[in-house]
Amino acid sequence: MNRHQITGAGLGLRRGFISELQSRIENGVEIPVDFFEVAPENWLRVGGRLGRQFRYFTERYPFACHGLSLSIGSPAPLDEAFVRDVKGFLEEHKVAVYSEHLSYCSDDGHLYDLMPLPFTEEAVKYVSERIMRVQDILGERLVIENVSAYVEPGREMAEPEFVRAVLEAADCELLLDVNNVYVNSTNHGYDAEEYIRSMPSEKIRYYHVAGHYQDTSDASDDDPSSNLLVDTHGADVIEPVWALLSAAYDAHGMRPTLLERDFNFPDLDDMFAEVSQIKALQEALVHV
Repeated sequence: MNRHQITGAGLGLRRGFISELQSRIENGVEIPVDFFEVAPENWLRVGGRLGRQFRYFTERYPFACHGLSLSIGSPAPLDEAFVRDVKGFLEEHKVAVYSEHLSYCSDDGHLYDLMPLPFTEEAVKYVSERIMRVQDILGERLVIENVSAYVEPGREMAEPEFVRAVLEAADCELLLDVNNVYVNSTNHGYDAEEYIRSMPSEKIRYYHVAGHYQDTSDASDDDPSSNLLVDTHGADVIEPVWALLSAAYDAHGMRPTLLERDFNFPDLDDMFAEVSQIKALQEALVHV
């Protein structure tokens, strides 16, 4: 089946603004979005008005899927029936990219959060075998995302080394979340640009950028670095993250890049301005 490949600058499609967005498009308003992304869990078996709205977009734009509940690092058995459901969803809507988080979110039940994996050789082997099983079912490569994490349990290697080891062992691809690199590098003392440069260019499928929250509740005047950054997708992208995206383009070349915004939605024009900023960085690279 012919899949619609993603290119350029994208936006996470959310129910909070889908109706307004559709209305603009139907009224001939040009938007700067080249592709959209959704969590398949939010749209599997959705019918009625919402199902028709979703189909309106999938018939007009390329899509990526970014999952929430595969729980690739879970101690519980892999939910292969769910993977097959996702495969059918990708085929139905001609989605060319399926990404998931390098984390886990379930055991006996759903944890409703993305829990960090231990950065160990054992974890590399365990999660890589599960990724390869997912790829066997899908018949294509899974794209894994580096995640924001506020603790590093059982750490035996640095996060970039762990991510590279999984990519190599599983022969999968990478969704490089630039905001997550910034958040983790700030919270755990990594060099963000060095992290970005250390990723294998040939594995990077696409990028994410997003906003985050700075928690100052535990900060002190004597140690302002104790401010914790929290990945929220509920704020504007800040300048250092834009600079890090530019550094990623310089290091690895241009890739499709998506703006994530999950709540606290601004006016659509404000989100479009951020999508246009992605486009401006991409065009600047082309004209160098």
